[in-house]
Amino acid sequence: MVLWCPDWPVTAAVQAENLGADAAVALIEKNLVFASSAFARAEGVTRGLRLREAQARCPELIVLDYDPSLDNRAFEPVLAAIEQLTPGVQVLRPGVCAVRIRGAARYYGGEKAAALALAGCAADAGGRNARVGVADGIFTADQAARLTGRERVRIVPAGESERFLAPLDIGLLDDPGIVTLLRRLGIRTLAGFAELAADDVRTRFGEPGARLHSLARGRDSWPLTPRTPPSDHDLVVSFEPALDIVEQVAFGVRTAAERFVDGLTASKLVCTAIRVELHSDSGELSERVWLHPRSFSPGDVVDRVRWQVSGAELSSGVTRVRVSPEAVDAIGNHESGLWGSGPDERIHHALSRVQSMLGHGAVLMPGVGGGRTLSDRQQLVAWGDRAVSAKPSEQPWPGSLPAPFPGTVFSPRHPVQVLDERQESVGVDDRGALSAAPARFAAGAKLLELTAWAGPWPLDERWWSSDARKAWRVQAVDSTGCAWLLVLDGGGWWAEARYD
Repeated sequence: MVLWCPDWPVTAAVQAENLGADAAVALIEKNLVFASSAFARAEGVTRGLRLREAQARCPELIVLDYDPSLDNRAFEPVLAAIEQLTPGVQVLRPGVCAVRIRGAARYYGGEKAAALALAGCAADAGGRNARVGVADGIFTADQAARLTGRERVRIVPAGESERFLAPLDIGLLDDPGIVTLLRRLGIRTLAGFAELAADDVRTRFGEPGARLHSLARGRDSWPLTPRTPPSDHDLVVSFEPALDIVEQVAFGVRTAAERFVDGLTASKLVCTAIRVELHSDSGELSERVWLHPRSFSPGDVVDRVRWQVSGAELSSGVTRVRVSPEAVDAIGNHESGLWGSGPDERIHHALSRVQSMLGHGAVLMPGVGGGRTLSDRQQLVAWGDRAVSAKPSEQPWPGSLPAPFPGTVFSPRHPVQVLDERQESVGVDDRGALSAAPARFAAGAKLLELTAWAGPWPLDERWWSSDARKAWRVQAVDSTGCAWLLVLDGGGWWAEARYD
């Protein structure tokens, strides 16, 4: 039994934006229409249409960005409701799921009664206009759900799958390469494909073609793999009346924090990041993610709640506290070992406490990020937060400085003069070559002789933009044996770093 919620991406977006059911909505991905509501389709807004043309066809069109994660989040309540009705739900994609019909049919007194109960349950949970198809296999039941017409349920009798699929278009098979070739051979329907000999199809198209041929013949071999419902480990504590004193709130969540950590431990998990939400009596919300160098204990959870209540500027008392596991890990990865390991938790506790008193950005730690210049790669991240940029090795960063890196990076850069043997300033011509060999460079009143140099290497950033930057790097060694990284840009020569 397959349940299908038509236009699910649009339904999820409409629910998230609190729009009317009859609104003209289009979801846009890469400037093309990904999905549109029934009213928008009536005005000619179809999938694959360019945004400008879609707005021209329907001036009152509401344009929203397509968010795949929203589809999954919005479908979760529907799945939870169905699992209350019958166990063993398999998610095919957001808006489509499958269940075994035998047990539900016995319980509700027939296949149609079970299908109607499933459709009604989904509609109550937000899956409006849900349709249900019943057949021997998932593929056939999916097509039956899409061909229900005015009825919400369509049942394909046992053994009739091939006859039901016969007149359907060959494009329903999800393999554009094979489908295109079949169309060129004059095969337009699933019946025409099913008439081919199975051995010939396997020889010509391989295993993928043989699988599609089985689907066209109604011999669906897809196994039904029920999902494992996600465990709800959230900690939620409500206060009536609202609490104004910090220690009262902390005391109120202490027992729940122990259950929170015990539940994670029972699932063989530890929590390395939590999200704390504070709801006030006046409707305010204070939300923050707290990280831990190892894993949270019940006392750590209570401390984070206490610190957030102390630092939150709420105009009224706290009515509700919610703690959610933002990041979890297998408990085996966090065993301390015989002699202990990992960061000192006392340091983390003290710095997190200072941060709660002075503000989130008051305690910073250095980090290395991605970028082309040394200054771009330096990051100061709030204590407990992860660096925003990816690791440098995960990005190409054309023009970035290769290893080995300088030991000292000047901030700000020091202005210098690079001179040749005639005491004239060295420049770079249109071909990227130095106008003369660097002989010395001056930093303020100090003049240093250069014994070796290499470069220049160009650095061309955002050449397509008005804030484009063009520079050249030169590595040089002075008479004392010290190496320098020199940069020439529109502002002249600079000493960017020193190789200590």
